[in-house]
Amino acid sequence: MDTTKYGKYIITEAKPNMVYPSYEPKYRPGDFKNILTLDDDVIKGAFTVHTNWFLPGKDLSGAGDGSGTGQVKPHVHDFDEVLAVFGSNSEESHDLGAELEFWLGDEKHVITKSCIIFIPRGLQHGPIGFTRIDRPVFQFGIMQRNEV
Repeated sequence: MDTTKYGKYIITEAKPNMVYPSYEPKYRPGDFKNILTLDDDVIKGAFTVHTNWFLPGKDLSGAGDGSGTGQVKPHVHDFDEVLAVFGSNSEESHDLGAELEFWLGDEKHVITKSCIIFIPRGLQHGPIGFTRIDRPVFQFGIMQRNEV
């Protein structure tokens, strides 16, 4: 426990008892690794930030249609969201080292480059899922929301 005045604002431990929304998939051990989370439970009044690793060997069954174990189902938020995915190849930072199917509204996007995606409130997004992972992919999401 940090006893300094501002040390509480530096998050270095995973959030205990993490609860995921119903549209999030149930990942198998080894497919996905939550790193750190910031939200109102961690620091009162904070916006939400999730950070994760997606790893090769992930269960890709049902990729792109929302039915697989690693697929985010279509959903809508009443807040803006920023999602980012980055490849782990330091020699070629734009190479995602994976293929991600990402639906925005009725448009299917096949993403193979590191990117940041802005999702305006009210825009349906999903299904979302990797169809291939060659190297670890770092992902983060940022949103201003009141609910967990």
